[in-house]
Amino acid sequence: MSVKIVSKRPLHLFDGFGVEMEYMIVDRSSLELAPASDRILTERDGTVVNEISSGGMAWSNELVLHVIEVKTDGPAAEICGLADAFQQQVSRIDSKLGELNMRLMPGAIHPWMDPFTEVKLWPHEYNPIYDAYNRIFDCRGHGWANLQSTHLNLPFHGDAEFEKLHAALRIILPLIPAMAASSPIADGEIKPMLDYRMEMYRTNSIKIPSITGLIIPEQVFSQSAYSEKIFQRMYRDIAPHDPDGILQDEWLNSRGAMSRWDRGAIEIRVMDIQEHPGADIAILEWIINLARYLVAGGFCDLDEQKSWHEKDLYPILMSTIREGEQALITDSNYLRMFGFGETSATASRLCRHIYRELENEYDFSAATQENLSVIFDEGPLARRILKAVQGLVTRDKLHSVYHQLCDCLHHGKLFIP
Repeated sequence: MSVKIVSKRPLHLFDGFGVEMEYMIVDRSSLELAPASDRILTERDGTVVNEISSGGMAWSNELVLHVIEVKTDGPAAEICGLADAFQQQVSRIDSKLGELNMRLMPGAIHPWMDPFTEVKLWPHEYNPIYDAYNRIFDCRGHGWANLQSTHLNLPFHGDAEFEKLHAALRIILPLIPAMAASSPIADGEIKPMLDYRMEMYRTNSIKIPSITGLIIPEQVFSQSAYSEKIFQRMYRDIAPHDPDGILQDEWLNSRGAMSRWDRGAIEIRVMDIQEHPGADIAILEWIINLARYLVAGGFCDLDEQKSWHEKDLYPILMSTIREGEQALITDSNYLRMFGFGETSATASRLCRHIYRELENEYDFSAATQENLSVIFDEGPLARRILKAVQGLVTRDKLHSVYHQLCDCLHHGKLFIP
């Protein structure tokens, strides 16, 4: 199916939705890494390219050769319907990989790969950027070489729209891992965090802390303030390590919501990839409708949204990174902001409460309702993976569970152990 891409400019709030989904490429039988994205991103004449476009969708490379990204080829006019479009592209890639005895694997982290010995960086176009990252940060390790996510780009135009969108997204970020965590296992063992990808993402640039900050962006609500307090500090800090200025660009910013004035959008990066695109789109619908509601003054006004310091939001984020939907939120002010009257609640209860409020305002697609019902009832994918493993973290058990996840991706089905 073809996706309608919005061509008008500028885009205003919720005029379009840019979505990107990253998947691992693995051997079809062993599920070992298969560094082969360049074999898929090849033109008919044999030329390797960094992007292939088709029908409003695109495939592109990432930092490492075992990951391929599927994305809208620009901002899509509607979020509804994108699940089918992404599923179609996943099936096409899976068919091509099948000819090479490979397949796509979902989930935010490969459960047993050794990221220090198995990584191969993309060696083609844009390689100088990847080389610079590797020289400064050493792109081995889970924080660079083994973290697959879903990105959402939401547009804004001018400071007034940025202020509203940035204020809303900052207070949404801490809840996303409760819905989307899918990385409880790495190095062949259960990790102490349901969202181990986010823990690795949080620390992968620790050499230069200003690049990620506290994941929750600072209280800045204009372009000039953002440039002064975030961009310029980040550029100053990396300059001694980057004498050629290769990385001094907006995309160096690795906060959980990255503000991109070069494209007039804020990019959310706190969401683990799910078992099939329909689940990703369901969570994105929840995020988008919550952002719409907050921007419109639902739950609380703009001043209250802006009043939250990143240091107050950060502990809530860390609790959902660790415990997912079972994280206990004890900040009564945060709960009250969403119209939840109790002094403490699990993240799952709060997210379900928010969903019920949003249902009164917006029409969620039937597929999204089905996917969210499973997430609320059974937990995020990470919880369901742990249930399937049943504490038996052997290679055979992991192999069996992750084969099932690959099948879910191929057929567009929820994973329910």
